[in-house]
Amino acid sequence: MALQDQVAVVTGAVQGIGRAMAEILLRNGAKVALLDVNEAAGKSLKEVLDKQHGPERTLFLSCDVESEEQIRANQMPPSCSIDPSSLQRFSDATGGSQQACSAAFQRTAGALGAVDIVCNNAGVLNEAEWEKTISVNLVAVVRVTYIALEHMNKMSGGRGGVIINTASMAGLFPLLSCPVYTATKYGVVGFTRAMAANSTALGFGIRFNALCPGFVQTDILDNIYERLGQFSQLSAETQVFVDKGVLKTSEVAEGLLELLTNDTKNGEALQVMCSSQKYMKFPVFT
Repeated sequence: MALQDQVAVVTGAVQGIGRAMAEILLRNGAKVALLDVNEAAGKSLKEVLDKQHGPERTLFLSCDVESEEQIRANQMPPSCSIDPSSLQRFSDATGGSQQACSAAFQRTAGALGAVDIVCNNAGVLNEAEWEKTISVNLVAVVRVTYIALEHMNKMSGGRGGVIINTASMAGLFPLLSCPVYTATKYGVVGFTRAMAANSTALGFGIRFNALCPGFVQTDILDNIYERLGQFSQLSAETQVFVDKGVLKTSEVAEGLLELLTNDTKNGEALQVMCSSQKYMKFPVFT
């Protein structure tokens, strides 16, 4: 897939891996809708990207991936159009975050065009708040994917595209100090591979792949030892993995670029480590 003028939606986009994804997409010619709950950081990033790429290339959308209403309002069929200024007046008049979010994906289509790429990247790690971890890391990936399908699926009038789900090394090998985080990332990998098989069988015209980085220099890593909950006594074991190397966010973004631009890849899990990228091999039923 050539990225020039493709429209991408990135969740968890204003910092860490999400920001690096947005930046590499823009450098390769795509237009990007930045979805995040952190409104202050989102507006700040939007200003930076405007100076680098022009204001017409990005859109910041304050949106909670745990809210189906907010996400569903983020897209409309390709044939629809919206005057972005009228939506801004609506948001200003209501003054409520819920109302602003309910127009978010509509603004994506109206301002940037029909969505071609979705990067399900929003994620958290907190073993004490394990239900929140499942909700953001796994349930929201399913939610965003299913809503995106309504608009991207060629069988329902969409034009296809690519959906990339950010998993983790912990989706391939168990991270003993983070069993719930591990479970969510295993779930992301399994869901991605199953959706890829469904797309091939049913003709969605959408490729699905999972990005599985090792430890990355992000807020999650910075705060990991405070968020292990009842498994905090295993922090030393976690440190052993960290000591093997920490990725830059830009290195993870390079993995995203590989999965997007290589049209042969569907149902893949790309492991990204400090020294290498490797496509994982899984058992095959015969």
